[in-house]
Amino acid sequence: MTLPVRLDEDGAAAPPRENGELAFAAPWESRLFGLTMALVEGGRLDWEAFRGRLIARIADWEKRASWPPPAAAGGGAGAPGAGETWEYWQRWREAFEDSLETAGLVGGSEIDGRSRRLAARPHGHDHHHEHHHHECHGGDAAGAAGESDE
Repeated sequence: MTLPVRLDEDGAAAPPRENGELAFAAPWESRLFGLTMALVEGGRLDWEAFRGRLIARIADWEKRASWPPPAAAGGGAGAPGAGETWEYWQRWREAFEDSLETAGLVGGSEIDGRSRRLAARPHGHDHHHEHHHHECHGGDAAGAAGESDE
């Protein structure tokens, strides 16, 4: 696969990799990456502007993650929520949403509404279909026949 841009290999904007390949922990991460690349390649998003937003979002998270300093008590406005962990693709998503809004492709309230609707959908049902999902249990004929639910 040839990408329309050269991705950072180190530094804040470098995406996670495993054995030199991009690493995605969930399907939405790879979909978001693909959508970003398609919009960049189609001239709808400027890569350097997106990259700058990504670096800024990462820096914002790092500031919040170190706030309050260990000696201080309590929380702070804008601090990461309790239990919030570092997730590169969440920062990418934030930069992507910022970029969509800045480019005039989608407004912030529309992004929020769509995000809420998608988050409310049951797991595994992000497509319309007329087939049934099968679980493979040992000698299940559907599983043995190589049928897939995607």
